[in-house]
Parts: sequence; C-alpha cells; structure tokens
Amino acid sequence: MWSSRLAFILAASGSAVGLGNIWKFPYITGENGGGAFVIVYLLCIAMIGIPIMIAEVMIGRRGGRSPINTMRILASRDGLSKRWGWLGWMGIIASFMILSFYSVIGGWAISYVGHAASSTFSGADTETIGALFGGLLGDPSTLLLWHSIFMVAVIMIVARGIRSGLEKAVNVLMPLLFLLLLVMVGYALASGDFAQGFAFLFQPDFSKLSTEGVLTALGHAFFTLSLGMGVMMAYGSFLPKKVSVVKTAVTVSIVDTVVALLAGLAIFPLVFANGLEPGAGPGLIFQTLPLAFGQMTGGVLFGTLFFGLLVVAALTSAISLLEPVVEWLEEQKGISRTVGALIGGLSIWVLGIATVLSFNEWADFHPLAFIPVFEGKTVFDLLDYFTANLMMPLGGMLIAIFAGWFMNKQAVENELDIGNGALFKSFMFVLRFVTPAGVAVVFVYNLL
Repeated sequence: MWSSRLAFILAASGSAVGLGNIWKFPYITGENGGGAFVIVYLLCIAMIGIPIMIAEVMIGRRGGRSPINTMRILASRDGLSKRWGWLGWMGIIASFMILSFYSVIGGWAISYVGHAASSTFSGADTETIGALFGGLLGDPSTLLLWHSIFMVAVIMIVARGIRSGLEKAVNVLMPLLFLLLLVMVGYALASGDFAQGFAFLFQPDFSKLSTEGVLTALGHAFFTLSLGMGVMMAYGSFLPKKVSVVKTAVTVSIVDTVVALLAGLAIFPLVFANGLEPGAGPGLIFQTLPLAFGQMTGGVLFGTLFFGLLVVAALTSAISLLEPVVEWLEEQKGISRTVGALIGGLSIWVLGIATVLSFNEWADFHPLAFIPVFEGKTVFDLLDYFTANLMMPLGGMLIAIFAGWFMNKQAVENELDIGNGALFKSFMFVLRFVTPAGVAVVFVYNLL
C-alpha cells in the first residue's frame, strides 16, 4: 500500500503530469487561440476527466490487483461476462505501446538538457535550431542512446517497488518539478512579456475557437490525466481503504491542471517577448523555445532548468506506464518485481527501437499504407494513433460504462463513501450519460 494519501496524490499526479502538460498543452493552446480553448479544456476536465479518474481509481482499489485481474475479479463477483477482463488487457497493452515511444521523446529532453547547458542555443538562428533538431532525429545511434538511458532510469525506479521505488521517486521528483516550474514562471515574469502571455491564456476570444479546437480540448482533457490505460487502476489497487477516492481523484486532477496552466505561463511570455509564433505546433518546445533561450539573458541557465523540468515530467509519467505491466507479471508469473521490471522494461525498450528508426532509417516505411486512413503513417505515427485516438478513449468510455451501469451499486456507494444523496446521484448521472457521450464523440471524431 501507499504509505499515505499524499503519497498516492504525488504518484498519481506524477503520472498525469508529463509531456502532455509541459509539451503538448502549450502548443495545442497556441494552435487554438488561447483563452477560449482553456475554458473549454477546464470544462472537459470537470465533466469527462474527473468522473473517469474517480471510476478508474475506485475500480482499482476494489479489485486490488493488476488491471487485467481486477476486471476479472469484479466481473466474476458481480456475475458479469468474463470479457470485461479484455478492458484490463487493453489498458496494459496501451501502457506498453505508449511507453515504447514516450521514452524516445523523453530521450529528446535529456539530449536538450546537454545542449542548453553547453550554450548551444546562444545566438542560434531558426535554421541552426532546426538543423539541431533534425540532426537528432536523423541519427538513430544517438536516439537509441538517449532512449536507453531513459528506460534504464525507469526500470531502476519501478524495480524497487511501491514504497522504496515509486513513492520515494515521486517524493523527490514532484516537489522538484513544481520548484522548477515556479522558477520558470518567475523567469517569464521577469524576462518575458508576461501581460501578453497571461492575456493569451485567460482572456477568451471564442471567435478563434473552432469545432476541431473543442474536440481537441475534449481529447486532451482525457489524455492528460493518464486515463484508459490501466495506470490509475494499478495505482488505485495500492490505495488504503481509509482514503477518500473522490477527494483524492479531484485533488490529482486539480494538480495536473494547475501544472498545465503554469507551463503555459512559463512558455507564452517568452514566446511573445521574442516575437515568436504561439501556434508553432509540436515544435514549440524543441524548436521555438530554444530560440528564445538563445536570445535572452540567463538563457543558458533557464534553458537547462526548463529541459530538466521536461525530463522530470517525462520520468514521473513513464514509471507509471511500466507499473501495470510489472504488476501483472508479478501476479501471473510469480516472479520478483525486479525480474518483472527487467522483462517488461526490456520488451518496451525493444519496441521503442521501431520508434527510433521511424524518424530516420524507416521514415519511408508505412506498414499499413494499404488502408487509406493510415497512408503515410510511420510505425511511430501508428503507435501514437492507436493508443491516443482509439485505445485510451475506448478504455475510458468502457470504464465509465462498467462503473456506471454494471458494477454493483452498493459497492460503488461503499467505495466512494459520499452517501447516496444528491451528490452521489449527480455523479452517477454524469458517469452514466455525460462522460461516455463526450468520450464517444472524441472516439468517433478520431476515427473519421
């Protein structure tokens, strides 16, 4: 078990707070006009993210096993189909696939810490920064090295167990993440155009928000909380009975959202101060921001701190992605946690080589090109597409349906411990109708 509610909050927040907050949230906010997108995103967190988070943690604690065995146990206990165990399988497979490419991107961040610290960005122009990033992606040996270093760190942490590994790691990494983030916000306040950055984030202009932007906000609200891939179910299995599932899940969601907003406050003032484009897309972190750091006083120090922050965020999420795989290996194969972490981690590392090669040697390899929707997609693109657009939304929707419609109602009341009054009825209404409908919209949109 986690030693305390705080330990779980730090671990679950660490899982939720990752590249999605520091890398993805700022650039999709920039692409979709700022404030109006943020408002829609916050509403989606409340109506989609939090209910699924509560349901997934609740299911995990009640089952007390890996996601696969938890779903089997609960289905059997309530006389339901054994096929619900497939939901656990889908979550673990999604975690496995996501970590295989997530570790490669985490390796990019490690590489950029070195570049920032060695003054590579100082005085560099757009072409130089672009060539640096292009050179990194085009060198499979270098990518493999950073991918390997990142995965070794993840395996070492998870192998030490819940209290000695995961809990100790997040007790250090999460405060460090917040400290680095606050330092970066302070730097943006002192050296950037903070007023314009703040206005861009919090003054809504709904004329800049498209239907696609709304669906992007809906999808990211779901993605950012690490839902639908067994992580929260696995973490919930270690949650003591005396801890409130509802309060804890809400706290984790708030922490995750605050980090995303702070990341925006750290990044956009620097972007505007240097006349850069907030809607630069995925290259905002690895191509646009290095330009800003290269032109600003103290850019070497704060560039190093920023990419260090990105590494910490990536690590806290990565260890949570390996945990469901290791938990299942321990239960099913009767092996030690250390061996399970090695087997799971090395298997993920091997699959990650396909992502490494997708940016260079296999850049023209499109394994599913015979299907029109997958035409032009590399192995990396396919891994990202299947997990983020199909498996996670489907998993989240099924979690909401299972908890809202199939799980024993008395068991839900007992786990949530909020009585059976208006609050409980409101939660069940949202979980049964609003949340599945919202996720279904994202799922269908992604398919089309």
